[in-house]
Amino acid sequence: MRYRRADVVEQALGVLDAYGLADLTMRRLGAELGVQPSALYHHFPNKQALLAAVADEILARGRRADRPIAWDDRAAAVCAELRDAMLAYRDGAELVATVHAFELGAAAPYDELAGALADAGLDPGLVPTAARVLLHFTFGHVLDEQTNLQAGSAGAIDGAPREGSDFADGLTIVLDGIRLRAGARSG
Repeated sequence: MRYRRADVVEQALGVLDAYGLADLTMRRLGAELGVQPSALYHHFPNKQALLAAVADEILARGRRADRPIAWDDRAAAVCAELRDAMLAYRDGAELVATVHAFELGAAAPYDELAGALADAGLDPGLVPTAARVLLHFTFGHVLDEQTNLQAGSAGAIDGAPREGSDFADGLTIVLDGIRLRAGARSG
């Protein structure tokens, strides 16, 4: 049976969710699809390209329709959306953060954050840094949440996984700092 690129990405998402990032190999994916691993290279030149497509699909599936108008509400919405999208898949944070760090894909959240921060009146030279800080906070927080959840579920840590999340509070602290910098420039 011939598969389309979208079919391969869909199956890769299933493998990721079932087995984790370490086991998302071309060999396993080929076996799941009933094809030789070499057949996957018709759609993706290498595993990194496949992982980039999977990360972009995770982000696309987590996309919400509307964005607030105020820059800080928009930035908070982008970060919350990113968090939810990564939490929806096992090892989602590790995959999306890695793809972003290698500049293979997963660029949409950074682009949206940079646009929101430019609207904040922040010094243009600080916009890229502030966007990265928001991304790194989100990536790191979700990686910590996922690791704790998976370790707790697997019995690898004493006790149950943490209940609740302080993500929104942490994000507010980061945004407060950006507001202060933006206000210092405009004042």
